[in-house]
Amino acid sequence: MATPYLIEVVASTVHSCVEAEQGGAGRIELCSALGAAGITPSSGLLEVVKRHIAIPVYVMIRPREGDFTYSKEEVEVMKREIDLLGASGADGFVFGALTSRGFIDTSLTSELVAHCGKIPVTFHRAVDCTPNLIEAVNQIASCGCERILTSGGKKSGPEGKETILAMHEAAHGKIRIMPGGGIKPETFAQIFDPQLTEYHLSGRVPKNSTMPSTLFEMDWFETSAAAIARVAYRP
Repeated sequence: MATPYLIEVVASTVHSCVEAEQGGAGRIELCSALGAAGITPSSGLLEVVKRHIAIPVYVMIRPREGDFTYSKEEVEVMKREIDLLGASGADGFVFGALTSRGFIDTSLTSELVAHCGKIPVTFHRAVDCTPNLIEAVNQIASCGCERILTSGGKKSGPEGKETILAMHEAAHGKIRIMPGGGIKPETFAQIFDPQLTEYHLSGRVPKNSTMPSTLFEMDWFETSAAAIARVAYRP
């Protein structure tokens, strides 16, 4: 694995972002509610994260959990969040929009990319819900996105590797293809390919609370620097 590559870590706390950078990550995808596949984080969280790390932070723009077909009001929220989070220091944005039939909503995606101005955009794993991922590559590229995060339409990146490589081939250098979804340090070798230069994972480990409770689940997960260091590129 001597070919240079970048690790992007999806994180929802300041501690996880700091651990990711210490472990060798080159970029953060910041979101809230990881258990719901991520929704838009607060501008306050972004501002504090930016004060504690130096690597770029891309921010999820997703107004709710569930599907990726958005109402007029939800689009209004997404644009407002882009404005607020852009002013708070976002280095990039992450979003995806589909039609009610599951195809790429190129009209809305282009509209949102334009609203981001010069701030780059990753189209997220909404792409994995589309019926033809190869066709989706050129559609998303035409909207102005700089990369696609995908598991190749499977539950995990390693399972979808064949399709991910086919998407990379179909991109012809117009847009980057970044594997993600279910990638762990112990499965990283299964997804790694010299043609792919970016990989997305969480590197999370359990954190056990010392606070007793019979009402709430008090344990949680945080990114581990040691986990990221196991997969980060070392020249």
